[in-house]
Amino acid sequence: MIIPAKDEAARIGAVLDVVTRCKLAGEIIVVCDGCEDETAAVARRYKGVQVVELPYNRGKGGAMVAGVQETDAPVIAFVDADLTGLKPEHLDKIILPILTGACEMCVGVFRGGKFWSDTAQRISPYISGQRALRRSLFDSIPYLDELRMGVEVTLNTFAKRQKARVIRVVLHGVSNTFKEKKLGVLKGTAARTRMYAEIARAIARNRRRQPKRVRGGGRLKNKK
Repeated sequence: MIIPAKDEAARIGAVLDVVTRCKLAGEIIVVCDGCEDETAAVARRYKGVQVVELPYNRGKGGAMVAGVQETDAPVIAFVDADLTGLKPEHLDKIILPILTGACEMCVGVFRGGKFWSDTAQRISPYISGQRALRRSLFDSIPYLDELRMGVEVTLNTFAKRQKARVIRVVLHGVSNTFKEKKLGVLKGTAARTRMYAEIARAIARNRRRQPKRVRGGGRLKNKK
């Protein structure tokens, strides 16, 4: 279980209280992504939690890749560090479908939590930090460490291109903490704007790598 975190000292403890009780989480890795608060110190209070401190902020994609590099597990799971309402059974729901061979990637979506979190995931149900997937699928996707908040749309895009089986599971009562609440209205709005810009850049980059269609239904190969 990998938890990317950027200045989440006030919230990560509640997440680790749950993750450390999940029997399916063989390893727990917290990646402090250039944190300027006590996130690492809070995480180290929990027995069995490995803490990776990045010297500068690499963004969510970079933090996820850094976490994966610390384990050789064949199944990788991610959760956000600012969740509320999380329970061990929610983690089981995203991990079990991979372990049973039901799919190659399982994405958890919010329902019955905070209004804005639910609404955002109804609009974009696959943009979620709560997911598990085969390591082979994760490792096959290029440039994830460069994508910052665009990492999730890229995971979705490449899973679709590879015809990987992807399912969604509902995480009732779970929500994220909004950036405006964490940082205040002005800084939170600025951070949200950057997030949307990073997602848009990732979408554009993914489209550039999409093979072009030609007449007769075939495709042109991407030039190396």
